[in-house]
Amino acid sequence: MEPVPLPADLPPALAAHFADQAGSVDPPADAVADAVVLALHEDLTPDGDLSASLVPAAAVADGVVASRSDGVLAGTACATEAFAQADPSIEVAWHRHEGDRIAPGDVLATVRGPLAPVLTAERTALNFLARLSGVATTTAAWVDAVAGTGVRIWDTRKTTPGLRALERAAVRAGGGWNHRTNLSHWIMLKDNHLTGTSVTEAVAVARSLWPGRTVHVECETLDQVRESLEAGADALLLDNMTPESITACVAAVRDHAERHGSRPLVEASGGITLDRVAAYAETGVDCVSTSALTNGAAMLDLGLDLDRGVDRDRDAGAR
Repeated sequence: MEPVPLPADLPPALAAHFADQAGSVDPPADAVADAVVLALHEDLTPDGDLSASLVPAAAVADGVVASRSDGVLAGTACATEAFAQADPSIEVAWHRHEGDRIAPGDVLATVRGPLAPVLTAERTALNFLARLSGVATTTAAWVDAVAGTGVRIWDTRKTTPGLRALERAAVRAGGGWNHRTNLSHWIMLKDNHLTGTSVTEAVAVARSLWPGRTVHVECETLDQVRESLEAGADALLLDNMTPESITACVAAVRDHAERHGSRPLVEASGGITLDRVAAYAETGVDCVSTSALTNGAAMLDLGLDLDRGVDRDRDAGAR
């Protein structure tokens, strides 16, 4: 999937924010390890895997992770980590990779190792794969819907608590892009933040307290857009507007850019659905953000198919 070119006139901090994500689909290793620790603890507390304790110690598992539906693969690092934490001797070899389009029957990976820990890690590995592949698949549908418009699909902070880094990586695997990381990343002024003050005053205070940080202002009217432009905001979130209203706001931004030589990033959000996103993309915005990438993602149907004819004593001496 070809990356969407960046507009040349974006504020430098936002251009760098996008550039840092280009080609990066892997989640941070520490986030993967931490999430898997918690997931296995959830499954194994307090007495371990009672069912797997009945499996003969010499039994060996040979199997494949296979797709049972169309989608986009994500979460491979988490699945590998789940098997490794259950038993480091389990071998996982991936035949498909993060961001690959997959179809029913595709073999995604082979898994081989002691049967008991393979069974212990199976559901945890598949849960991560199914959840994160679902996010990537949903994202890809939105990206496909705006193909050719130059618009980037952006995620939001509406992520599963504790799994944000993983879900953000899955968004990138699906061809989408990440919004601000968290509340410490940059300043975002929404309507509630402006209680008792104005956009102009809030932007000025933000600049004085956090020089160099991106200042992003939520706008619900053309007048707010104009005030934000004059205040020098780095990004505008056009919230719950119609495509017609957004088109007028984009025209105001372009007029401001002609007079001042620079412009903020323009984002559309709020009430945008997959079947209507193309109309919003055609307004001239830079990004469309939606919580549907994470909140609305269904788990992808994947499975671990084991060879039930494997000799339980094969290679027992080596293990």
